Amino acid sequence: MNLDPQIKQKITQQTASEIISINPIAGGCTSDAFKLEMKSGENYFLKLNYFVTNNMFIKEANGLNELKKPAVIRIPAVILFENSFILMEYIETGVKTKNFFEDFGRKFAELHKFKGHSYGFYEDNFIGSNIQRNIPDDNENNDWVNFFYTKRLLTQFTLAEKNDYVTPELTYGILALEKKIYKILGGSEEHPALLHGDLWSRNYIIDEKGSPVLIDPAVYYGHREADLAMTKLFGGFKPDFYSAYNECYPLLQGYEYREDIYKLYHVLNHLNLFGKAYYSQAIRIINSYIK
Repeated sequence: MNLDPQIKQKITQQTASEIISINPIAGGCTSDAFKLEMKSGENYFLKLNYFVTNNMFIKEANGLNELKKPAVIRIPAVILFENSFILMEYIETGVKTKNFFEDFGRKFAELHKFKGHSYGFYEDNFIGSNIQRNIPDDNENNDWVNFFYTKRLLTQFTLAEKNDYVTPELTYGILALEKKIYKILGGSEEHPALLHGDLWSRNYIIDEKGSPVLIDPAVYYGHREADLAMTKLFGGFKPDFYSAYNECYPLLQGYEYREDIYKLYHVLNHLNLFGKAYYSQAIRIINSYIK
């Protein structure tokens, strides 16, 4: 691959070493990924998209750096980033240890113990390729229930309107949820926890020691139940993950009832990303709460 000379020069300057090989890595959805082998013997992971115009990699770098703050779970070190690329440490892929999910659940609980002062984040970022709204309006209180409804559910509904996926049935459901949202989520409020924001089986990797590494975040400070709900949307996390989490940081009573409302945000996001195949799932979740 012929890397843009300016990017190549910046990487060389930042790492104080020359690139000796660039090897493509499969699996990227919206960007190209490469393993860079350096003359120094170091390896780096490069994610590249020359057509990005929305600061996606800058937001990703900021999210990864936020997740590193508690120092409880491995996060790839960010080396260099600009609008069209992000350079990170290259992590050799390993094999899960026998107690992988138990260890993962405990570390994820420790991550959630890292608290912020308010819900949201200092900047908007991305959930997939869609904007994730994190900045509260000036007139909004530090209220998780309102934040989740307006910045998560209502934002996705508005986007669905633009994408022509909204029906009278969905409109009725979202308005009915607005009337019931405090009844659904009220009483479960906690201090804002640091969230990965989009944790499913493709957004973690296993390092050379068999330990979990978080990647591709959609970081914000919110209710930790929202993070855990996403892990259950597509499966792939063993019971040991949840039992270890709950032992380390017990969940509040009624969290099972609230899981689906948090899944709804991601289902609506998938509706907007991938189309009407997710419409009926969204309606089923809404109806389970309003009927």
